Amino acid sequence: MDIKRVPLINREISWLYFNERVLQEAADPTVPLIERIRFLAIFSSNLDEFYRVRVATLSRLASLNEKSKEILGYNPKKILNQIKNLVVKQERKFNDLYENIIVKQLAEEKIFLLNDKQLNVARGTFVRDHFREKLLATLVPIMLNNASALPELRDRAIYFFVKLIKDKKVTYALIEIPDNLSRFTVLPETNNLKFIILLDDIIRYCLEDIFFIFEHDSIEAYSIQLTRDAELDLDKEVSGKFIDSLAKSLQKRKKGKPMRLLYDSEMPMDMLKYLVNKMGLHGESLIPGNRYHNFKNFISFPNVGSPELEYAKYPALPVDNLTFDRSLMAMIAKRDYLINTPYQTYDYVIHFLREAAIDPMVKEINIAVYRLAENSRIMHALINAAKNGKKVNCLIELRARFDEQNNITWSRRLEEEGVNVIYGIDDYKVHSKICLVSRMEKDKLAYYACLSTGNYNEKTARIYADHTLLTASKKITGDLVNVFKALNKGVLPKGLKHLIVSPIDSRPAIYKLIDNEIKNAKAKKPAYMILKMNSLADEQLVLKLYQASNAGVKIQLIVRGMCCLLPGVKGYSENIEVISIVDKYLEHARVHIYCNGGNELIYLTSADFMTRNIDTRVEVGFPIYDKGVKKEIRDIINIQLNDNTKSREINKDNTNKYHKTKSELPVRSQIDIYTYLKNKNKAN
Repeated sequence: MDIKRVPLINREISWLYFNERVLQEAADPTVPLIERIRFLAIFSSNLDEFYRVRVATLSRLASLNEKSKEILGYNPKKILNQIKNLVVKQERKFNDLYENIIVKQLAEEKIFLLNDKQLNVARGTFVRDHFREKLLATLVPIMLNNASALPELRDRAIYFFVKLIKDKKVTYALIEIPDNLSRFTVLPETNNLKFIILLDDIIRYCLEDIFFIFEHDSIEAYSIQLTRDAELDLDKEVSGKFIDSLAKSLQKRKKGKPMRLLYDSEMPMDMLKYLVNKMGLHGESLIPGNRYHNFKNFISFPNVGSPELEYAKYPALPVDNLTFDRSLMAMIAKRDYLINTPYQTYDYVIHFLREAAIDPMVKEINIAVYRLAENSRIMHALINAAKNGKKVNCLIELRARFDEQNNITWSRRLEEEGVNVIYGIDDYKVHSKICLVSRMEKDKLAYYACLSTGNYNEKTARIYADHTLLTASKKITGDLVNVFKALNKGVLPKGLKHLIVSPIDSRPAIYKLIDNEIKNAKAKKPAYMILKMNSLADEQLVLKLYQASNAGVKIQLIVRGMCCLLPGVKGYSENIEVISIVDKYLEHARVHIYCNGGNELIYLTSADFMTRNIDTRVEVGFPIYDKGVKKEIRDIINIQLNDNTKSREINKDNTNKYHKTKSELPVRSQIDIYTYLKNKNKAN
């Protein structure tokens, strides 16, 4: 197939359609009201990161010459223009949803979001007293003049751009809104009515107290937020100086090139022109918004109403036949176990490492981590293991985007406590989630492994849907021994028999599995694939899936985020269906199921179908051999394929239409998976 002619959607545009699905959740009246506000926060936070990373990259590419653009296969400037048009439309939906629906529905629940113009005398007095006691000392305006350059604005910080007028003379100022204070203040209740005011509006209400020394006839303030280029310019070396190099690069990140200025659309044109001229911004960088920015803070919007305004809290389930009152390793020695978070408790992973830390027969722990909780119990278990005399090797990926500082902090702490810290492999991020415990049994080493599709992070495990395998399978642990031998030396693992490890094995192994389905389809044998992932953007893998579709292989894809493949296109993808599930938990698991002539093969992996995961990262895919575990994964995938409540169809028109199935009953996979696992426990 000619790559220039095959149907593909640009990855950035596809990602924006994913974020539209997040906005759909905020608009869904069946979603509890406070949760809808939180989906607005997720949408906003996603968009911030999108501008900091993806738009920043496109902005660099836009400066390339025409020949370079031919190599890219698209015109970056054209994509940037499409992005702006889509984002402006989405921001309008966002603003309309918040101002005309969410705020009104909060009022119906007797919860009132008040702004600075809606305070009566009593509440105004409360707000002013609160301001003078808690806020005034933290606010120091920066007075601007035409001769001086605008001060550097912090990335993603909220500022008020203020205009004071005295006898037609205009003075401008900037006020940075503190980000270390709660964005929301609950005001005294009146007649069972609840009142909340944003920090922004408290400051607006008290502007006179801030600018009291300046005589003025009028004063007005409008919020702005600048998003900067967040990509790091790092040295390639992985050495003792690497942490210092990374730390310096993180400081540079705060001063990256401006990518987006989000501004209050009510701001007068003269004020906007002043900012644009001072900051040297271009038209595509300007995004009109409402009076409130940095909506990511709304993830912590206080629920002062009834519990029904939030999703019901389901207690994390136990794993069938896996208990905390006996040795986990003794149980794992007999069979494999699957932990399905957040439905089942992540405490098993913590307990596995705690047991390894105190078991006198455990000699060594090897682990590779990517994103960690701030107060990580995983790391504390490793520290305790080192204190107990175990050899502990921890590969910690310092280049995990936006988690670099936390990983630097932990790496230094681990080294201080006697853990051997490995900083990855030159030119390759280590994104795999693997752990191997070596235990002396009958005068020889036995191995126990914990492999996952998600991070070793107990905080995100409460909201990310992932699969974690606990196994003593010699096939898997034997390969894992070789993986860690290589990683601990700073080289790529080779010659593995069972694990599929990027960047060496993944592409040829996946091609081989797909080719097997193509061969079976051509021989009129059963042939299908079910692939679940976060993102599908690698063009060569898209072409391979198109080839399989044309050969008659039935392909079902579950892709949460960006998907560059277009299903249902005649001559390319008529046998491919794609759905995306967006619900209360973030679908993070990567699952591959291949028909294999009726003897299904199932793999779990840390890798998406993205070029970086296949070619430039260390990822680990692992086969499922245990029949019970295979059935459990298959049952869960079947529930997801039948979701007709929270799944959307990915199609060539990018409509995000809700997926309909043959079932006349509603199927909401995240609820039904919990019920399935709960009933499975009862049955045993």
